Amino acid sequence: MGEAKARGPYAKTPARRAEIVRAARDSFAEKGYTKASLRDIAERAGITHAGLLHHFRNKDELLAEVLAKRDSEEWQQGLAQVDSLEELAPYLGELIRHHQKAPELMRLWIELAAAASRSDHPAHTYFVERYERGRTQFAQGFQDKAARGRLREGISPESAAVLFHAVLNGLQLQWVLDQELDIIGPVNDFLRLLLERDNN
Repeated sequence: MGEAKARGPYAKTPARRAEIVRAARDSFAEKGYTKASLRDIAERAGITHAGLLHHFRNKDELLAEVLAKRDSEEWQQGLAQVDSLEELAPYLGELIRHHQKAPELMRLWIELAAAASRSDHPAHTYFVERYERGRTQFAQGFQDKAARGRLREGISPESAAVLFHAVLNGLQLQWVLDQELDIIGPVNDFLRLLLERDNN
């Protein structure tokens, strides 16, 4: 016999969680993390406050899920659209402009990343693994450039990957503080600094 279908509040749990995460993303982006309430998020998701707490214990856990979901979607999108470092700058420019349309989520991501530096933070492992994955992926791309003599002399692919993440994150923090600041140009400039031009 097949498994019995789930009933009541346990039915369609993955779909329900996805609805809650979408509602939370909208609430955080519109009201900010501090002013967004679990009751508002539950109402947007079409469930009760108690129903929401069945899926997420608190607002911190929900925020981490919202940002992890966005991160995962963008990672998959990047893998699909970017086949080489030449395609990276245009993709990043488009991604940064998209993030700038929701500055509150950008701010929340920065705050959560800093808080997760504590080893006892619920999102600590996620951020450690996220950055490790990113460094590995970019180091592989820079390794290809190094093999073709395109990576600036004296810089290892691993160091270039660490520097790239540091510059990108630092520029986003500066933009959150001053939203008139152009950060797309500096990202492109930094990539040009890392990558030697062909002389042929």
